[in-house]
Parts: sequence; structure tokens; C-alpha cells
Amino acid sequence: QVQLVESGGGLVQPGESLKLSCLTSGFTFSSYPMRWYRQASGQEREFVAQITRTGDDTIYEDSVLGRFTISRDNTKSTLYVQMRNLHPEDKATYYCELSQGAQGHWGQGTQVTVSS
Repeated sequence: QVQLVESGGGLVQPGESLKLSCLTSGFTFSSYPMRWYRQASGQEREFVAQITRTGDDTIYEDSVLGRFTISRDNTKSTLYVQMRNLHPEDKATYYCELSQGAQGHWGQGTQVTVSS
């Protein structure tokens, strides 16, 4: 059974940093690209970043490019996103996502609040 458990969210001030983690189990982590999404209150879930199976290539949504860094540790079956210089508009629930064919798997999310 696939499980994705996000952690690391919290309340920070604008300009500060957070690192989110997604601990996974129930599948061969190193065999799949992984993604982070986020969903702000009242908004649709949006793509944030993607990383290849080996971590050698990444893709970012334009508004986080240069501020967020997605990474993974295949020995720990864990996905990360380092978020720097956070803006109030980064406030959202952040989710990691695994696609297995047509089926997507999601964690429960971790809340990030950016406020002074």
C-alpha cells in the first residue's frame, strides 16, 4: 500500500525558509519521478516542482524557480523541497505526489503559512 507522509510545514515570516519532507513507503521509490503540489485556500491544487527518478533533472513552476529546490534521497525513500525567501503567496498546503500510470497517490499535506 502506497503511503506518502509530508512534514515540515509551519508558520514563518516573509523571507524565511522551510524544508518539507515526504516519507514514502509501499513502492519502489527510486523507480518513479516525484512531484510537489500546493493548494491555497479556495484555489485549485497547482504544480510546484518535479524531480526525476535519479534526481538528475528537475522542473519548477515559474513563481518558485530560484527559491525552491526539490531533492530526494532514494536510500531513505524520501522526497524534499527546500523553500527559501518565502512569500505570503506561498501560503498553502503542500502535497507530494506519485503517479503510477493513471493513478495518482497523495499524502495528507503539510501546511505552510507565511505571515508577518
